[in-house]
Amino acid sequence: QNRDGTPVLRPQHEAIVGPEICHVGEIVACVIAESVAQAKDAAEAVALAYEALPAVAQALDAVKVGAPRARENFPNIILNGDVGDPAATETAFARAAHIVRLDTWIPRITGVPMEPRAAVGDYDPESGRYTLYAGAGGAVSPRRDLAAVLGVPPEQARVVMQDVGGNFGTRGSFNAEFALVAWAAKRLGRPVKWTSDRQEYFVADHQARDLAVTAELALDREGQFLAMRGSNLVNQGAYALAFGPLNKGVEIMSSIYHVPAVHFRGRAALTNTIPTRPYRSSGRPEVMFVMERLIDLAALETSIDRIELRRRNLVPESMMPYTNPFGMVYDSGAYHRVMERVLEIADWAGFPARREAARRHGKYRGIGVANYVDTATGAPREKAEVTVKPEGRVGGTVEVVIGTTSQGQGHETSFAQLITEWLGVPIDTVKLVTGDTDRVSVGGGAHSGRALRLGSIVMFNSSNQIIEKGLKIASHVLEAAVEDIAFAEGRFEVKGTDRAIGIFEVARAALDRSDLPEALRGPLQGISDETVNLAAFPYGCHVCEVEIDPDTGEAEIVRYSAVDDCGRAVNPMIVHGQVHGGIVQGVGQALWEQCVYEAGTAQVLSGSFMDYAMPKADMVPFFDTELSEVPSPTHPLGIRPAGEGGTTPALGVVINAVVDALSECGVTHIEMPATPERVWRAINGISNDTPRQQ
Repeated sequence: QNRDGTPVLRPQHEAIVGPEICHVGEIVACVIAESVAQAKDAAEAVALAYEALPAVAQALDAVKVGAPRARENFPNIILNGDVGDPAATETAFARAAHIVRLDTWIPRITGVPMEPRAAVGDYDPESGRYTLYAGAGGAVSPRRDLAAVLGVPPEQARVVMQDVGGNFGTRGSFNAEFALVAWAAKRLGRPVKWTSDRQEYFVADHQARDLAVTAELALDREGQFLAMRGSNLVNQGAYALAFGPLNKGVEIMSSIYHVPAVHFRGRAALTNTIPTRPYRSSGRPEVMFVMERLIDLAALETSIDRIELRRRNLVPESMMPYTNPFGMVYDSGAYHRVMERVLEIADWAGFPARREAARRHGKYRGIGVANYVDTATGAPREKAEVTVKPEGRVGGTVEVVIGTTSQGQGHETSFAQLITEWLGVPIDTVKLVTGDTDRVSVGGGAHSGRALRLGSIVMFNSSNQIIEKGLKIASHVLEAAVEDIAFAEGRFEVKGTDRAIGIFEVARAALDRSDLPEALRGPLQGISDETVNLAAFPYGCHVCEVEIDPDTGEAEIVRYSAVDDCGRAVNPMIVHGQVHGGIVQGVGQALWEQCVYEAGTAQVLSGSFMDYAMPKADMVPFFDTELSEVPSPTHPLGIRPAGEGGTTPALGVVINAVVDALSECGVTHIEMPATPERVWRAINGISNDTPRQQ
């Protein structure tokens, strides 16, 4: 609820809208044809009469007195709350020796997945059952949504969500087209398919970020942080699909620094823009950017070296577990060690020489640092069914049915590695079954760093059940007491003898031998269904170096180093790959990417790759990445998530580097994206129009 006790408001999102159309890209009609060309021609023939209404595109404009209403029956501000201790914060600010302030805007971007959205709907009149084939973040939740929209029981809906060519959160929800293809399949008596094109993607798919922040940091004379305060205002777009980015960001605004007192206001505004959703590291890159920019500004204000200022305020290991001022409990962390290690990898001490060399070539060179913490929660319930299936006399497969889905994270490899480690079977015998509600009944898909974090727990429990049952079966087969049998490397062996039986042979015995107790007959299987509400806190530190051409304003990333702690890296190669991809997504937002709307009409101006600048491989250097592995004490295997750490600090570290490069021109801050034009204007002392008004 809001700070005044009133409920938070959420406009209903219908598949086909009307009579009020609230943003460009909303579905106003559904056309079905034999071919794409026919469908597009028919869509051109749809005639609607529109009455233009005043539009508002920016959240800061939407909250002004007298602003146009984005929705006829809703106020523009639909959430208004605050967190922290206002009295303690005001007291701390009153005794501060230094106060720094940052007014900034983290611009709107979009996910730009490798493949646009697509869906196929089918209907079986004999069973009255709908089937949806699509790509999103999971299958179980979309099944509930599909059944609810169509008005049928969940068992009359089947959802199949297989590999997705990029999700990152913006494809994580149930989309209107998913319901429409299923509905149309019943009406027509045949399957119906739909695929978005790129032009449609830019004006219809969900977007992300878009957070306006005012923040202040109070320090004493020695540079110790005393308090933080401020306001976060998120642009929800025309619908309130998720408040997660706002909530998840606010609860870790203080990052991994010891800040005794905080008070932040959080608001969500409706506008006439495409709705926003969580996007890689939902809400955390925004607030890490704010904190790291504040620290660099504080270093200027206090004349304390920016690394030393961070050293003085990082939470020490001796304070673990540490409760941050918003009430989040960080379970463990070697924050100082990680920062010192990345400074070593990046050769921070050697930077002055590199800066001087750049000057000789007519370039400005800057270096930035950013610490971060991430908080991973997500859908807390996950289930795994692990079954050892014998084939032939001694071989077989291990089937793992689990509620996660893969969007390129390498689950088929990482999950199989763990099963191989625990059950001792060859990795190529492990078969992963996901994304089909005919097989998967429980699970939250892949988002918020939950897939391996929660999946490993239920797979571990299931594997232990298999071993426990296998020991009892082996006891009968080998005619030995259970306590005299050991399991290792896929075999049950009588201790001190050469008598042994493999796990697939045990599974065969469980199916074939009638002399076994009833409880041991049947499939050799383990089932674990767990709800884990504890958050996880991966963390790390990144360093970035840029060179800027003063004639063009182009900022080039020339070095990038990172140390990220994931607790335990099951497959380090996959983790490094996720870190690299995450860094590029953060760099893209810092330097190039932005969804732009026309003021007054809320028309999308960045409607294609001609107008939306994406990072490409030749625009970034090779990254120096290293993994820290401090086991998480709140996870039975010590695992922390790793998929979002690359993005979380990237915004702050890149802009810190750009500002450091421009410090020779007297620049103390620059907004994102730091495009060549914006940088050139800063170099030449020409005012940059704030992007909030674009």
